[in-house]
Amino acid sequence: MSTTAVATAGDVRSNVRWKLFLLMLALISINYIDRASLSVAMPLIAKEFDLDPALQGLLLSSFFWTYALMQIPGGLLADRFKPRLVIGLATIGWGFFQGVAALTTSWVGLLLTRLGLGASEAPIYPAGGKLNAIWMTRHERARGAALLDGGAPLGAALGSIVIAWLIGAFDSWRMAFAVAGAGTILCGVGAWWYIRNSPREHAGVNEAEARFIEAAHAAEDASGPGPAHVSWATYFRFRSTWCMCLGWMFFNAVFYGLLTWMPTYLFRVHGLNIKTLGGASFLIFFSGFVGEIVGGFICDGWLARGGRPNVVFRTMFAIAAIVATVSIFSVAYVGDAATVVILLAVTLFFLRWCGMYWAIPPILGGRERAGLLGGCMNLGGNVAGITVPVVVGFVVQATGSYFLALMFFAGAGVALLICSTLIDYRGRLPV
Repeated sequence: MSTTAVATAGDVRSNVRWKLFLLMLALISINYIDRASLSVAMPLIAKEFDLDPALQGLLLSSFFWTYALMQIPGGLLADRFKPRLVIGLATIGWGFFQGVAALTTSWVGLLLTRLGLGASEAPIYPAGGKLNAIWMTRHERARGAALLDGGAPLGAALGSIVIAWLIGAFDSWRMAFAVAGAGTILCGVGAWWYIRNSPREHAGVNEAEARFIEAAHAAEDASGPGPAHVSWATYFRFRSTWCMCLGWMFFNAVFYGLLTWMPTYLFRVHGLNIKTLGGASFLIFFSGFVGEIVGGFICDGWLARGGRPNVVFRTMFAIAAIVATVSIFSVAYVGDAATVVILLAVTLFFLRWCGMYWAIPPILGGRERAGLLGGCMNLGGNVAGITVPVVVGFVVQATGSYFLALMFFAGAGVALLICSTLIDYRGRLPV
């Protein structure tokens, strides 16, 4: 081979960073499948443990207590100990609690495993945001964020199918939980084996890819203030931090609201049977996954062509919020079930563009504080996870209708639009 040929071959960048985020997509999908396991198995568990609706609701919400509580500590751990260790241990940890749930003999034991599941899953998103800051360039982070967060709708789409299949295959919810837990632990070991905390540490990264990432980071660092090592509370002196956290909360108000109440709404209001409901749920949430990936590619492509960050992100989030709000508002006035499913699919397709919020922590906090700000942001998101299902249940019970619940989701979409517009996406906060 000639010298020229060797040089040309050496200039071809490896693509380890994209493989890392395909791995993160898989891990987040598993994350949501494991979360969904209790909901799918609840009819069997409720019968075995003689649970009334109040105790069922307690068990279903308990995951979010520790999950929300551990968001900021999880982000601090990702900043302190780097994402490889945190992601590996978190995945192994939640696999353990998922599997050990199979051994419980009472609702109290099951409650404790759900609390453990929430605490161990909590660091995965902040650590993934940190990984995005370390491995991706400024013009790749929207796609990195979309792959990271795309596991949420994909896992939601697949969760019921996978867990229901395992329960059917083993004729036991306990064996289904045990198998899911063991599989998750193996994935955690694989993640720790493959992930590295910097491109130079990874054997699969060639010189061209390493230099490409380093040059992009150097240019990014030169355009903003130096690294910040300050208290997390300091960031809340800035409007952008508050709007990031609140915007993510309003986004999750819609997403978690649909995740928890949409199947019941379609069943009771539009008469979908269990078989049709499963297909409709898959279509709706898979549309969200596709939309998230499409949004990431559009955003990064626009930035790479010279788009100003404030114009790009504000426009993308505005389109997402407006279309999702109009679609969910329209659902309240449509009687045809097929049209409702299409409108909900459109809602999720555009709403999930806001998965690109995971590109904001590196923008505001730099690589050094991406984990911390990601934890703060996801804490806001999971406040919605804790409260919205309860609020919607209260509204439906009080009014006997889902109309005001749908109006609540539309209002959250408007608030998402406002918050997203008030964030400054130009660079690191001057702390």
